[in-house]
Amino acid sequence: MRDNQKIKPTHQQRAAYIYVRQSTAAQVEYNRESTERQYKLKDRAINLGWPEQQIRVIDEDLAQSGSSSSQRKGFTGMISDVALGKVGLILSIEVSRVARNNSDWYRLLDLCSVTNTLIGDSDGLYHPGLFNDRLLLGMKGTMAEAELHVIRARLEGGIRNKAARGELRRGLPVGFIWGDQDGEVLMHPDQAVTGAIHTIFEKFTHMGSVRQVWLWFRSKNLLFPLQTNLLLKIKWSTASYHAIHSVLTNPVYAGVYAYGKTRQECVVDETGQVKKRTRRLPQSQWSVLIHDHHKGFIDWKTYKMIQARIAKNIRPVPHKTTGAVREGAALLQGIATCGKCGRRLRVYYQGKNSTPGYYCAANNVVEGRAKYCMRIGGLKVDTIVADTFLNAITPSAMDAVLLAEKNIEADHDAGLDQWRLQIERLRYEADKAERRFQAVEPENRLVARTLENQWEICLNKLRVAENELEQHQRQRPEPLTPEQRAYIRTLGKDIKRVWQASTTTYRDKKELLQILLQEVNIRVDRSLNTAHLIIRWQTDAITEIDVELPKRHLPTIRTKQDTLDLVSRLAVHYPDAMIAGILNRQGRRTARNHRFTANRVGNLRRHWSIPKFDATSAPIDDGELLTVQKAAEILGVAPGTVHRWLLDGFIAGKQITPGAPWRIRMTEELHSRFVEKPPEGYVTMKEAKKILGVSRQTVLQRVKSGKLSAVHVRKGKQMGLYIKALDNQLDLFNTLP
Repeated sequence: MRDNQKIKPTHQQRAAYIYVRQSTAAQVEYNRESTERQYKLKDRAINLGWPEQQIRVIDEDLAQSGSSSSQRKGFTGMISDVALGKVGLILSIEVSRVARNNSDWYRLLDLCSVTNTLIGDSDGLYHPGLFNDRLLLGMKGTMAEAELHVIRARLEGGIRNKAARGELRRGLPVGFIWGDQDGEVLMHPDQAVTGAIHTIFEKFTHMGSVRQVWLWFRSKNLLFPLQTNLLLKIKWSTASYHAIHSVLTNPVYAGVYAYGKTRQECVVDETGQVKKRTRRLPQSQWSVLIHDHHKGFIDWKTYKMIQARIAKNIRPVPHKTTGAVREGAALLQGIATCGKCGRRLRVYYQGKNSTPGYYCAANNVVEGRAKYCMRIGGLKVDTIVADTFLNAITPSAMDAVLLAEKNIEADHDAGLDQWRLQIERLRYEADKAERRFQAVEPENRLVARTLENQWEICLNKLRVAENELEQHQRQRPEPLTPEQRAYIRTLGKDIKRVWQASTTTYRDKKELLQILLQEVNIRVDRSLNTAHLIIRWQTDAITEIDVELPKRHLPTIRTKQDTLDLVSRLAVHYPDAMIAGILNRQGRRTARNHRFTANRVGNLRRHWSIPKFDATSAPIDDGELLTVQKAAEILGVAPGTVHRWLLDGFIAGKQITPGAPWRIRMTEELHSRFVEKPPEGYVTMKEAKKILGVSRQTVLQRVKSGKLSAVHVRKGKQMGLYIKALDNQLDLFNTLP
């Protein structure tokens, strides 16, 4: 069948879609011939009989890959129009432009077959409803998908082969540039850049923490060089934690060429779309790892030590090594272990002075409660371990003190060197801006003004940097005098004075301890009131020490005895939360003058061995005792009405103590007071007041004292409280003198 014979009037009554797509932005920019060929398909649609106003060009998917339809809005909209029967013809120069995977392609073919839509390419027109055309379109779609696979396989194979030789040029971190030869990596020629990188590694060796190196850079106001793959020019900015961390964790700085450190995985998100996710791989799964590929700032052994130190600084998990050194007063933080279960001990601080202590997080169930495996105060243990450590390092204390002096001077010199390099760079930029300004013609004021402003900016930056350098030079520590060196030698013999000095921080002490101590195992024996310490040094030597723990003193304050007696009586009937409310309503306070809570009442009960409330074993008196809510349900009234009757005296109730919940005894006599009709001789409250000539409060007071009888009518218009006042009134007059 000829192509023109496949076109029916029903097709020409609908629109013709011209689908235009190229995979990347580079193809759109440079492969202009392919783009023009696709746009010229509009002329072909006109020749096939479609008027120009019925032709629509779909070019929304330019620079989008055809491997998926998730990001192609033009393709998705075209499929929707096909399903609605709005499209009569789809034109593209080849099938691969429409779809590169069979799921999208066959979905389009199915919809075109149902809606009688034609598909055309450079080879002809096809009707997906015809078997031969459908077979040919299916083969073209399969070949388009296979072509994509072959192209990708060739590209990835070439990339892997070149990477295996260490010649694949990828983005280098700051401090490195590519050389002229294949795979040649050179250090950056700018000494300010390489000096900043060297400073990062030197400072990490002394400080042992990425954050501390970053804070040091910020304290010295040093700038950090930034370099991107698109712009090789160095940009200086304030150092960030991420930049410092990237330098310390990148293997390129160790002279290593690495490839395949990440892997892309496809996942289905909550909306059902397939997305790619990048996952970092462990070093054992890297595709390429070439040692000594180029000259690095550090060697591979140093790089491994840095990674181990950074991993150690991460917050530890159970049974793992310690995290980064903190500022707290607990000297054994991270190296203390439990003598019972072997877990790492955690640190706690208590009291007004934040006294440190250690505890094991393992819980043992004792008498129905969870108790810590071990808990011990840290003052005496820390003191004994510190004395043992100081006794061990005293012979080398003199050398350590003199080395500390050199480190202080080296630390200051490192900052000054970076400032000098920055000033040299800023001076060069100022000179270059001056040369550019001098080279322009004076008459060309439009250009001269711009260059003059740039020159002024460079001079201002240079002036600020020189002032900063001068200020840092004034802060340079003065060299030690002979008298000071003699005094330091004296301190070297008594290193404990240095240890106890106010200038020696807890962080410094813990850094020193962790250099020589590997673990301090603590086992507590409460029966003997002792602790057994096993100190394991980095050399695997063992030192065992027995420590006598300070005796525990009973607290000098305690809760008032009347409050304890009241809690004992209330605990029989009420839970802790209700007891706390009763005590607070009575204005009572704890031994430390706090308001009572359910937790504090519970602690008080457990300390004084007061049994907990048990609803199943609560005592029951003669005639069932009920709460206000339960009594209101039985009597068929609201709880507020019951409370009012308790105050009026119509219903008798009792409280264990003022503020405690009312308890009502439900007896037959109480049931008899609630009737359907008022008995003979009973009148309303209003009539009773007239008969007796007293107020309502007096009537209720006589009911409460038993001088008057009262009933409550449940239903009808006569519902309410009735008083037996007639007989009493006669008796009252008969007894008058």
